Amino acid sequence: MKHSPRIRTVVSCTALVVALGAGAAACGSDDHPLSAKPYDAAGQISFKGLAEDSKKQTKVDPDKPLEITSEGDGRITDVTATDASGRYVAGELAADGSRWHSTSPLAAGAHYTVRVSTEDEDGAPGRKVVGFDTSTPKTKRLLTVEFGPKAGRYGVGQPVTAELSDPVKDKAARAIVERALRVDSTPAVDGAWHWVDDKTLHYRPKEYWPAHATLTAHSNLAGVRIGDRLWGGDAKPVKITTGDSLIALTDAATHSMKVYRNGQDIKQIPVTTGKPGFDTRNGVKVVLGKEALVRMRGTSIGIAEGSSDSYDLEVRYATRVTWSGEYVHAAPWSTGSQGYANVSHGCTGMSTENAEWFFNTFNEGDIVKVVNSDGKTMDAFGNGFGDWNVAWKDWREGSALVAGSPDLPNPAQRARLRPESA
Repeated sequence: MKHSPRIRTVVSCTALVVALGAGAAACGSDDHPLSAKPYDAAGQISFKGLAEDSKKQTKVDPDKPLEITSEGDGRITDVTATDASGRYVAGELAADGSRWHSTSPLAAGAHYTVRVSTEDEDGAPGRKVVGFDTSTPKTKRLLTVEFGPKAGRYGVGQPVTAELSDPVKDKAARAIVERALRVDSTPAVDGAWHWVDDKTLHYRPKEYWPAHATLTAHSNLAGVRIGDRLWGGDAKPVKITTGDSLIALTDAATHSMKVYRNGQDIKQIPVTTGKPGFDTRNGVKVVLGKEALVRMRGTSIGIAEGSSDSYDLEVRYATRVTWSGEYVHAAPWSTGSQGYANVSHGCTGMSTENAEWFFNTFNEGDIVKVVNSDGKTMDAFGNGFGDWNVAWKDWREGSALVAGSPDLPNPAQRARLRPESA
């Protein structure tokens, strides 16, 4: 039985083509790469799109996708494309091995190395490594990213934020941005980005962050084309850590607060919450900051001066949970009602001693949750961090990448499902 010649090499520079626009690729020779002598597999594998230029090597257009095809009896078995910083180009390989194409954009002004593996109909392997450079657009806008919060230690409820310098509305462009923004955690937990608006993303896991975790937010967007004349710029990474898991659970119906540290009930505090018409918001809130002394006035929440509900007070040990002025604070004027009735204008009041303890114990990112109030639920965005009031399924729907896809087991669950080694 007669067999076809085996493919001994993967790519011949005589057939280098990448649907990247005009340009040339370096194959390790001093001569122009397109004038190199063909290898045996020259007609089998091609990089679609690269055209010959006999005068000089030109850089390829990063706006075009990378495409590799097998035109003979051989098949492509694997393709790896990376830039000089180690970023991988995502791609899809046809089931029959006839074609591979990139599914993520190339970066501008970058050098790429492409490694292609093949086999012929007898299973004989072949391999070739090819390099090329991408051009930099003459006119472009850079999309910069600012991660938050600033470096430091936070509670387990602190979302990671990303503020973009330009609005991104197109779904495909959002997917490009989101794919390049990463949050790595130790221990590992799965999370997702959620587009709050065209310029703001928040990242959180399904449950609160683990206690004593390390989180690093960083971007691989530099040099990547996002849209018309819009390219990714540099972004400064941010590293934060979490402390103990601190959760204050306030029950407006029983007028009490229970504080949990790492799951253990450590303190119960009599409190008063919002009276009818000024009901405290239900749901999860995240501590935004602390003020040892703050002036609180009824006019700030729409109460007219001189009315029966008007007030102007200097308040001590105020722990802020909304930007609109909801605090956990000392309320020595209402100690007779604490534990018995709700008489505040929306804040959670307690004795000065208990407020001082709370103030010294809780920090940014720690959790304050209110249940059984007649108030509405804390807004997810715009008045602080109400992110945890969004159901996980709905949170994932706010992602340009995972919306509509099934939720996978978290890393710990995947480890338990992994078969034991023999």
